[in-house]
Amino acid sequence: MRGVTATKSFASAAAAVLAGAALCLAAPGTAHAADPCQLGWSNVGPRTCAMTEVRTAPVAFLGDGVCVGILNVAGTAFDGPLAEYTEAPGAAHAVVLRVSQGFSPLGNWAPTVLACDVHLVAEWHNLDHGNTGSVTHFIPAGRTSTYPTIFLADTGPGRVQLTVRTDRPNLPQSVEVFVP
Repeated sequence: MRGVTATKSFASAAAAVLAGAALCLAAPGTAHAADPCQLGWSNVGPRTCAMTEVRTAPVAFLGDGVCVGILNVAGTAFDGPLAEYTEAPGAAHAVVLRVSQGFSPLGNWAPTVLACDVHLVAEWHNLDHGNTGSVTHFIPAGRTSTYPTIFLADTGPGRVQLTVRTDRPNLPQSVEVFVP
């Protein structure tokens, strides 16, 4: 009799755990259409909470002396405003860019190759409003994909032509992105 009771207890406990897990996965939180959206912890004013991913082809460049490098540029275009503890507190209708250097053939377990100290220049032209701008950041060779440099391009809303290059001889890359 004891074996049957233990089996029933185990089966009951297993069923309860599975039912609880299913509920957690099926309904991790509730959202209502009337709730304002949030980016980070921001909750100021009406917006779409739309975000657009941005990625360019790698920017190949020549660094100081005999150094050859590549920059990997990716980011997110958003409507904002962003929260206090984000990359750009209060920013709205802009692009946050994440820039890393080189690549590691064996992932995090091998050294990064094709990385040199360089200044990145990000230039943009808002095709809908005509606004232009640029921002320059120093990107040290140690800023790999594990520790990217993060900065803001304050483009305004609309279709934006974004070009990234360096202050050294390089092959610049351009991409068109919609900033909500």
